[in-house]
Formats: sequence, C-alpha cells, structure tokens
Amino acid sequence: MSPKPPSTPLDPAVAELERLRASIDNIDAALIHMLAERFRCTQEVGKLKARAHLPPADPSRETRQIERLRQLARDAHLDPDFAEKFLAFVIREVIRHHEAIAADARRASEG
Repeated sequence: MSPKPPSTPLDPAVAELERLRASIDNIDAALIHMLAERFRCTQEVGKLKARAHLPPADPSRETRQIERLRQLARDAHLDPDFAEKFLAFVIREVIRHHEAIAADARRASEG
C-alpha cells in the first residue's frame, strides 16, 4: 500500500467546492420540479379560461404578481429586477400556453 500524498492547501478548497456544487445541483433540481408543478397548475388555469372563454392574459393580475414577487425578492435579499425578469419570462410562457389551449378549444368546437 502506497503512503497517502501530503495534503495541499487546495484540498480543503476542492472539498468545499464539491460540497457547494452538490448543494447547487440539489437546488437546481428543486427549481425544475417547482417550475414543472407551477406549469401543471397554469395548464389547468388555461383549460378553465378556454372553457369559460376568458382571455389568455390577465394584465392586472400580472402587475400584482410582479409587485408581489419584487417584494418577496427584497425580503429574501434577491435583486428585485432579476426576480421581475424571471417572472416576466415565466408569464410570457404561460400566456403562450394559454393561447395554444384556447386555439385548440376553438378548433375542437368548430370541428
């Protein structure tokens, strides 16, 4: 059995880096699962809106949600501008889904 090489100052840094990266990987996985759940819920909203002939977008709700998220970001010491950009991206995707669901519902009722 060969002797263990001497420890270098980088060994603790590498171990800490791996620990932090493992935490980041876990957080990323949780974010993906939370986004998937959010989109499952918004798909249901889109179906409900299509059945009730409601518009895909709700600008007043979007405004309230953006301000709410900005406040949550401030409370969490996260850049509110970043949080707003993130939510705006998600909202655009949700509206795109709602528009597709509404178009599908219209085609189904016509056919």
